[in-house]
Amino acid sequence: MIIDFHTHVFPDKIAAAAVASLAGKSHTRYFTDGTLTGLCSSMEKAGVNYSVNLPVMTAPAQCDKVNNTMMRERESMLLRGIIPFGGMHPDYEGYRQKLKELSSAGIPGIKLHPAYQNTDLNDIRYLRIIDAASELGLAVLIHAGIDVGIPGHDFADTKMILQVIREISPVKFVLAHMGGWNCWEDVERDLAGAPVYLDTAFSLGKITPLPDCKEEPCSLYNLSAEAFLRLSRKHGMDKVLFATDSPWEDQKDYVERVSRLPLTEDEKEKLFHSNAEKLLNL
Repeated sequence: MIIDFHTHVFPDKIAAAAVASLAGKSHTRYFTDGTLTGLCSSMEKAGVNYSVNLPVMTAPAQCDKVNNTMMRERESMLLRGIIPFGGMHPDYEGYRQKLKELSSAGIPGIKLHPAYQNTDLNDIRYLRIIDAASELGLAVLIHAGIDVGIPGHDFADTKMILQVIREISPVKFVLAHMGGWNCWEDVERDLAGAPVYLDTAFSLGKITPLPDCKEEPCSLYNLSAEAFLRLSRKHGMDKVLFATDSPWEDQKDYVERVSRLPLTEDEKEKLFHSNAEKLLNL
């Protein structure tokens, strides 16, 4: 069993434009066409049983349309192995009601993206959303650390994350990109062992730039195998979730990349599926 805890799909009508635009900003390659069908094809090739789809709200007006779509299409997506999350924007005023609707509809969590929402994680609006979501038992997954496409400012650094833990104590708090993309020394120092989950999305090995791109990503390398293992074990392998960030990583290659690590069978089982099963109550 393999559960990919961090993937993205877009509506068919805008998928091509969306992935091309995001790839252009980050100068990184994409490995599916960004559609649901493309993700399902990737999953089949990689041997991934379930993928968690994480919508990103870049404007408050999207919260109704996108979340309503996730609730309406939840059953059909599950039949294809896709577990839909909702999303929230800090400027969306009806967050409490929408979170209740998501919870009642069986949506297990929400995604927040401080960098794309141009808001620091310790903003009171985020604290209120995370608190309300946690009260409902929803998982909250955030983009942690710098974003490869917006390298100038860290909207979710370890100090902000610690403030959320201290003030809210969310029960199901997931930090994408091993706790803070491109800030892993801070993560290992400040967050290892904290009551949070780390997902492995876009954090292990070499980054693939766009072919023939004149500019390169702000970093060409993520964690080495040694650094990845050290951080995972220091944090606790029962709180690490396998994730790829598809379409920005090739699921098949990422599964193989992680499988080659010198992990015990128990560690692999936790990483690839059992931690996610417990978190999602599967």
